[in-house]
Amino acid sequence: MNWLKSLIVAGAIQALAILPGNAGANLDAIKAAGVFKIGTEGTYAPFTYHDASGKLVGFDVEIGQEIAKRLGVKAEFLEGKWDGLIAGLDANRYDAVINQVGITEERKAKYDFSDPYIASKAALIVREDNAEIKGFADLSGKRAAQSLTSNYGKMAEQAGAELIGTDGFDQSIALVVQGRADATINDSLSFLDFKKKQPNAPVKIAATEDEAAYSGVIVRKGDPELVAAINDALKEMKADGTYRKIAEKYFGQDVSQ
Repeated sequence: MNWLKSLIVAGAIQALAILPGNAGANLDAIKAAGVFKIGTEGTYAPFTYHDASGKLVGFDVEIGQEIAKRLGVKAEFLEGKWDGLIAGLDANRYDAVINQVGITEERKAKYDFSDPYIASKAALIVREDNAEIKGFADLSGKRAAQSLTSNYGKMAEQAGAELIGTDGFDQSIALVVQGRADATINDSLSFLDFKKKQPNAPVKIAATEDEAAYSGVIVRKGDPELVAAINDALKEMKADGTYRKIAEKYFGQDVSQ
């Protein structure tokens, strides 16, 4: 069996010889191009949206810009609808998606994530005059306005709701206000930002999830060097106060925990 052992060892050595040539290929390509391409929605305030001038802004946008800066390149944002956003990684449209992408075991099976950079809770949002829906269990048989492939959409479906597909937070809230949907499960931080801008909007939070969910930068699988570089950038941002500055601008507090 010595021949078999020798063959296995030789194969392992050959594999190791190949790895360095491929390791860090995406990170090297990003640095060579001078651009970090980021997929984002552009319709999900306060994370990624357009201001009155039409400029793309938001918490996730500034996080992406800071990561790119610390990689030594510029950030280039490519916008798309949520339902096809992550699939754009498979098509090599961009290098990463930064759009409040929840870190789940299902996604981790196919993609890689950075360390978590924000924590949020799911909020059950209803019209202000709705006294019937008081908790997530009350969604059974009700109409929920949701992005169909989002974590929140799956939560609503699991609670027994009939889903009404939307393009994002703003449309979901609009359907609830109009009475075309009974509720929407969405990000509590997005809702607080929305109410800050539109305090008279006739919607309220009926309930929030007990445990926080964490989001990260999502990239194609098999590129540990890029993930490590993104993680280093996030650590630097938190250490030098940049992260807190961005968080306070949009939420009034640190939202990493």
